Amino acid sequence: MDERIARLATPEGCERFVKNAVRLNRLDLALKARIRAVELRAEAYGSTSQAEKECIQAVFAQEEVLTLNNRLKRKRSRSWQAIRRLGIVPAAERAMNSATEVEYPALLAIGLQEFALEAVILRHPDVFSAEAVQRSQTRMTEWAALAE
Repeated sequence: MDERIARLATPEGCERFVKNAVRLNRLDLALKARIRAVELRAEAYGSTSQAEKECIQAVFAQEEVLTLNNRLKRKRSRSWQAIRRLGIVPAAERAMNSATEVEYPALLAIGLQEFALEAVILRHPDVFSAEAVQRSQTRMTEWAALAE
């Protein structure tokens, strides 16, 4: 990791870095700082497993897309309500059943595709239902075919 990115200790610091990197046309550094912001927010949230941590990262990455698209800070309020009500993994499972296929292309457009819920589920198939894993695999295969 770039030393400048590694030194970023807060999501707010990452946001300032992103703005400066974009202004200087250093989109590579802006992407790394966005990723760092997602990671820092997820660490602050807390989780009990790697799968839970990555699910939380997925929500923060989706909020990053909303913020960029709307130019205002946006929250995934329904996602957070479901997480509080059901728990992290059950909420992710539920979101997978109702997720729109618009989220992955939006994440891909800003370089955050590794945080797609489908990718998280495929990295941790033992934590999720067979249906969620199958749906994730199908979507990822379809998206890979479209990218070619």
